[in-house]
Amino acid sequence: MINIRSRLTYQFMAIVTAILLLFSIGVYFFSKLYLEKRFFKRLQDRAITTTTLLFDLQTADTTVLKLVNMADKELLSDESIFVYDEKNNKLIFSTQEPYSGLFKELIPNIQKQKKTTYYHASFYQTLGIQLKKGADSYWVIVSAIDQNGKEALEDLRKILVVMVLVGILLLGLSGWFFADKALAPMSGIIKQVNEIFPANVEKRVQHPNRSDEIGLLVATFNQLLDRIEEALVMQKMFIANVSHELKNPLTKIYSQIDITLLQKRTPEVYEESLKSLQEDARTLTQLTNSLLDLANSVVSAETIKLVPLRIDELLWDAKSQLQKWHENYTIQIDFNDFPEEEEALIMQGNEASLKVALMNLMDNACKFSKNNSVIVSFVASLEAIKILFFNKGPIIPEADLPFIFHPFYRSNATAKATKGHGVGLAIVAQITKLHNGNISVVSNEEGTTFTLVFQK
Repeated sequence: MINIRSRLTYQFMAIVTAILLLFSIGVYFFSKLYLEKRFFKRLQDRAITTTTLLFDLQTADTTVLKLVNMADKELLSDESIFVYDEKNNKLIFSTQEPYSGLFKELIPNIQKQKKTTYYHASFYQTLGIQLKKGADSYWVIVSAIDQNGKEALEDLRKILVVMVLVGILLLGLSGWFFADKALAPMSGIIKQVNEIFPANVEKRVQHPNRSDEIGLLVATFNQLLDRIEEALVMQKMFIANVSHELKNPLTKIYSQIDITLLQKRTPEVYEESLKSLQEDARTLTQLTNSLLDLANSVVSAETIKLVPLRIDELLWDAKSQLQKWHENYTIQIDFNDFPEEEEALIMQGNEASLKVALMNLMDNACKFSKNNSVIVSFVASLEAIKILFFNKGPIIPEADLPFIFHPFYRSNATAKATKGHGVGLAIVAQITKLHNGNISVVSNEEGTTFTLVFQK
């Protein structure tokens, strides 16, 4: 499997190599055009010189050739100059014998374009100019091989090939070096991460530059470690608290059974022992049900089924169910702010989980109030539903407020006064979170108020 360093190097080499090849092809192509243009310009100059000497100055053939060669310091390779009389089908001047069919091949192309024509014939580059003197028509044809241009292009091709190969080699080395330098912090981060174990989960990854992409990745990873550490701490606390809460009733049940079996007793004593065992079993059952409710509440919001619910009916059902279990509870639901529009009472939610949350808040308020009573009021609108649970009981200390929704947390002010396991409010917080709501609490001398707010 190719690592990131190799992948970056290959990608860098591929991109820059493509640019080098395009640049080299462009240099070669435009150099070839320039050399051809320059060579044809020399052919044109020789054709014009030949025409001037032959027709205007009427110089002899041998003199024309000498003067033409003197006019160009650099002789052309395998040069041929022809002056052809089209009317009389006669060659009136030539430096060498023309190959068969030259005029039939070149002249129609010149006549078609009606201008000076550059023509490639095999290895030769040929130029033809038509001259008219009265009724006579003459063709001046100059042909040669651009040997110097070919050699220059060949040298340029070799230079470009060598430079591209050297460039690719340098690109590979530099790309590998810079990729290694860019990814060097990742090696340090991997080493730091491998040193983090459950025993030292509080350790965090360090990176000098926190503003670059790797720094942002490190910051995100440290945030993940914060959540993992919090989850591990909560897990340890959960296991310790569950073990403690389960141990007490089980120990009491075992001790009572053991003492009862030491000797025969009267039916009244057995009955009293069974009642005590029944109370301990009820406590154990309540704890087990609370743990199951907590486990069911810690699920993803996508897994719970939401349906339209009327909040007034849900409150009434929760009240009826709770009072069946606790006949001494007084639960008053305030309908003074009942909305005119029925739609304001409807929200999307899971009936079973919301009923558990409402019953836990009612039970918590009644349990810690002086007269086992709670006043429930709600304000419903098309945008949100707010439910308030008010009771008159012990003031919750300011220092305890941030922790009362944590599992198994119990305030020192209430732990001794009332039996409980510290799970109910944690269940309420989880269910509220799953319904995209929030919960808050205010506790003062007037009383304690828990407020649920569900946005629609």
